[in-house]
Amino acid sequence: MAMPMDYSDDSQRTDSVHDYKRTCIDFIHDISGDYKAWVDYYKLPPEEDARRRLGIDAAVERSCAWLAKVPQTIKAVDVVMNDGIQKMAEATAGRPFPIGVFVNDTAGYASAKPGAIPVRVRATPREGRRASLGYHFQQDRFRVESTCPASISGDISDTDYGQMDLRLELRAPGAAPGDVISFTITVCETQDGAETDRRGLTTIIHIV
Repeated sequence: MAMPMDYSDDSQRTDSVHDYKRTCIDFIHDISGDYKAWVDYYKLPPEEDARRRLGIDAAVERSCAWLAKVPQTIKAVDVVMNDGIQKMAEATAGRPFPIGVFVNDTAGYASAKPGAIPVRVRATPREGRRASLGYHFQQDRFRVESTCPASISGDISDTDYGQMDLRLELRAPGAAPGDVISFTITVCETQDGAETDRRGLTTIIHIV
């Protein structure tokens, strides 16, 4: 399937944050058609097809709204745009089992004050299966992209759960109002000790 990517074509960059926002908003709209083409390719049942398309459209709408209002630097625009691309890819892949990532009881898009930020991860595997934290990259459990140094700590292990409900903490000690942090939590579904499926869920935080 189409995978998220970093859009870093220097030829598209400009010193104007406003102009770069416009370029990235156009790019988000353009690439959403590629993700919908993958949904076409899957030939899903009508209800699931509609669900994934709605997810892609929701990611486009919210990401473009954030691009227009939130980032104040070129780097922040990149973070918000790449977050939207991650979310479109996740909507394209679908969610075969329920996953939730919450910051201040909010999913997907959140605001928080500087300091330690609580993150709650919940997942309900299908009957006969269990859930555990996975790895986004081969050596890195989480994807984190931000305008300031940031990392995730807390209840991190390879334990599998019949019902996952973890408390993590996003640490960004140097964060200041205006920073943005995008991170992806990956959850694996297992059966008899073997991984059967995995999905990522991406969240973006605006430091206020």
